[in-house]
Amino acid sequence: MSGRRSAFSADVIDGVCRFRRTDGPTRFLSTGFDGGVRVADAAYNVTVPEGWDDAGRRDLREYVDGRVDAAGFADAESDGAPADTPALLTGVDQRHGRVARLDGATVLATAGVSNPAALPLPEEKIDPAGTPEVDVRSDVDPDATPPAGTVNLLVGADRPLAPGALANLVAVAAEAKAATLLATVGFPGTTSDAVVVGCPPERDSDGDGGGDGNGHGCDNGGRTFSGSATAIGAAIRACVRDAVRASLGSRYGPELEGAPQSVATAEYGVVTDRSATVSIPAERDHVERDPASGDGDPIDGTESTGG
Repeated sequence: MSGRRSAFSADVIDGVCRFRRTDGPTRFLSTGFDGGVRVADAAYNVTVPEGWDDAGRRDLREYVDGRVDAAGFADAESDGAPADTPALLTGVDQRHGRVARLDGATVLATAGVSNPAALPLPEEKIDPAGTPEVDVRSDVDPDATPPAGTVNLLVGADRPLAPGALANLVAVAAEAKAATLLATVGFPGTTSDAVVVGCPPERDSDGDGGGDGNGHGCDNGGRTFSGSATAIGAAIRACVRDAVRASLGSRYGPELEGAPQSVATAEYGVVTDRSATVSIPAERDHVERDPASGDGDPIDGTESTGG
């Protein structure tokens, strides 16, 4: 385990977990209900009570703001209000949340798998230019309302990242989550998984532009890459794996004896059992350009085969 100081902390009050960078605001990218990119003082993971969906649709932003305010976190923020803070919702009690840290990466996970989403592979070999005639069926009702239980990840990197590198952390985290779930419970996710990723919004304090000496820097003050071969990507993969496993163990027991063994045995869940049409991209000799066009657009938006 690295002795490097963690840049992110996580604390819980009344079913609300605050995830924040200890040195100031964070640039977050969220896949939650009000997702997108924003700079905020913190992100939140909020546990909703059992039967929460029975009341029907509600203003989720208003609900989250009310919970954050009731927990007393709003008063602690620099602007006194949580209005633009990213937030995720879960049916998992925050006591099952686990935080993993490694080499500047921090991941908070709450893992509930009562609503698994399976993606079975056809038994027959797939023709690269066609589709197999396989249809895996399930008796799960796809229109059933799923519970709020989910696998939520709040991911923090201690170094500034370029916009593309921050977005790529969503893929890095989702890949690690899917691999972990497949190895432990047998399916890659649930119907409502979500991720928030975050990093410092400014360039490194030493002014090096966020580069790491290996060409992984960029002019706007953040590292250009965050894939699994980078230091931060590898650390986040390990943190996601370990935090998700620990949360599953807390929620379902050390042998995961309380977890559903399949979609069929789960209370809710879906199986993607449709086959897509697979084809080879059309090969063209060239694209005919309009010489009068300064932007090089194809004539009338069409392409020519050159034949």
